[in-house]
Amino acid sequence: MKLLLIPALSLLSFAGIAQINPDSTRKLKEVIIRPYFTAQPLLRSTGAFGLIDSLTLQQQSGTSLVPAMNTIAGVRMEERSPGSFRLSIRGSLLRSPFGIRNVKIYLDEFPLTDAGGGTYLNALDPNSVQSVQVLKGPQSSIFGANSGGVVLINPISLSSDSTLLNFKAQGGSYGLFQENVQLGKKWKNYELSISQAYQRSDGYRQHSGMDRNYIQVLQRYKYNPATSLKALLFYSDLHYNTPGGLNASQFAADPRLSRPATAATRSAIEQKAGIYSKTGYAGLSNEWQISPQFKHVASLFTSYTDFKNPFITNYEHRKEFTLGLRTYLEYERRKSELDMKVNVGLESMQTSTDFDNFDNNFGIPGAIQASDKLKAKANFAFVNFNFDYLDKWLLEISGSANLYGYRYQSFAPVAVAKKTNNFDVQFMPRVALSYLASRQLSLHASISKGYSPPTLSEVRASDNVINVKLQPEYGWNYETGFKYEALQKRIFIDVTGFYYHLKSAIVRRLNENDAEYFINAGGTKQWGLETAVSAWLIPARSSGWIRGLQLRNAYTLSKFEFSDYFDGDVNYSGNDLTGVPKNILLSSADLQFKNGWYLFAQHNYTAAIPLNDANTVIAKSYHLVQAKMGWKNLRIANFPVEIYVGADNLLDKTYSLGNDLNAFGGRYFNAAAGRNFYAGLALKIR
Repeated sequence: MKLLLIPALSLLSFAGIAQINPDSTRKLKEVIIRPYFTAQPLLRSTGAFGLIDSLTLQQQSGTSLVPAMNTIAGVRMEERSPGSFRLSIRGSLLRSPFGIRNVKIYLDEFPLTDAGGGTYLNALDPNSVQSVQVLKGPQSSIFGANSGGVVLINPISLSSDSTLLNFKAQGGSYGLFQENVQLGKKWKNYELSISQAYQRSDGYRQHSGMDRNYIQVLQRYKYNPATSLKALLFYSDLHYNTPGGLNASQFAADPRLSRPATAATRSAIEQKAGIYSKTGYAGLSNEWQISPQFKHVASLFTSYTDFKNPFITNYEHRKEFTLGLRTYLEYERRKSELDMKVNVGLESMQTSTDFDNFDNNFGIPGAIQASDKLKAKANFAFVNFNFDYLDKWLLEISGSANLYGYRYQSFAPVAVAKKTNNFDVQFMPRVALSYLASRQLSLHASISKGYSPPTLSEVRASDNVINVKLQPEYGWNYETGFKYEALQKRIFIDVTGFYYHLKSAIVRRLNENDAEYFINAGGTKQWGLETAVSAWLIPARSSGWIRGLQLRNAYTLSKFEFSDYFDGDVNYSGNDLTGVPKNILLSSADLQFKNGWYLFAQHNYTAAIPLNDANTVIAKSYHLVQAKMGWKNLRIANFPVEIYVGADNLLDKTYSLGNDLNAFGGRYFNAAAGRNFYAGLALKIR
């Protein structure tokens, strides 16, 4: 029975498409994206993009971005325990024991990824996000060093009304509680949006609780007709416990256990293992329309993170300070047959990190183990040409020159004077073309180079050794596909195939003390296919019992293999890439009923996952089913209120949403929550 939902939703989608009467269709609004400075219809986009709009976010529980991100083909986001995220785009998580690496993330116009390659995505509150664009594959041409892809996050903005107040509160299984307040105010030339949030959970497993306080402020000021100023600030105070991985027998006996003690080490509970992260971020951007043809944008940004991580074997304390600039000049010329736009700019930032490791005495720092100071510098200049010929041919040519390096100094256990390690300048090109064959069909193809230097957390990993031998990974990506929309934009189909040959892959290893380090271990050959289908079988309408029905389907095929890949004398070439399922299929149905009632259901099938490079340990495939229903037309004291209930993992499957790859001692498994429920209400005052 559990297998029926996949073919049922797919067959219903295409059966419904076949039965639609074109004369009764209602044209939907065209989807517009802005991936490379220029706004363009999704149909004409030159690459593979995923879009998470506000509706998709509202359909989920809102406690995490994980289920929304995983609606995009080619994207896999994991949450090993509440608050502990990992993210990959068309790749594996061999570089990411925790956190996010090899993906460049921007919040509005400001880089959230620092110069050291780290991104604190878990600092953000999901309800403070309005939409997300995912640019799949290497985008190093205008977004700097990355070989996986780019995520563009649009923060919540409530400026569509003169005054707007939103309030949301919900609770659920395993001690879940969440509240969020959003206030928007618009004056003549000034807009202000404030978002505040608090979230806590006891977690499904022992020692997996989390809590986060968050506040975000977005301001826009048009101080004369040609110029405007934007300011973005947020502060996040996040804590979550880390229960640790279990071996196969422990996982089978009781998946809710945290990592137990051994003869050589204490347990996760005894050591109070966890993350304490406080992050402040500020960005200021000025846009100046110099003339009808020229525009200049300049952005300054800074962040500070105080990061503490009591672990089984040590207590790490990091202090990270980032300062940066992003600026570009835009020239645009419009003629009857050819529109041209050119962007020239640069992005420069540096991140200073103090690494201090101590003995961990039951969650209290003890004697110093190691103390180092590293400063990463990430600089690149870029140019982007956009040619639109006859509103049919769209050609994008872009490139960047990337200069990355770091300086390091050691204080303990042995003092080492300041030294510098700079990598060679890398030129990263991208050429992409789309052709509008008809008003309904477009074809696209692109070639791009990916480049990703090691992060500071890889150069100086938990073995407390500064690894100056670690080199960047790089590779060429080739992709092609088509997009098709029909029946007045009610049907949309997106199909993309790609091949990415990654070389000098950075991978994680563990020593005999269970401490990690990183090496360059060869490469990977990655063949992939991504498809997405959405269909409004019943478009939004004002009459009838069913007011709307949308079906969506996303499929990811990943034929990823190691190439010239060695671990010591062992050759793993030809093995499946660790941590990557070959097939992921996601299907969903969104039903809108009379009087504001709605029902949303989603099914996720994830194939078996190899957990070590030898492919001798495999995580079983699993099916996840979630649902949410609610009523939007309730009124309390004449205020509109939405109430809703939802459930996740309705089949009560035992699985890991975030395995530890190549884990020492066979501790691969981090159990995700079993069947769980939530309920809440949302109030909107205009």
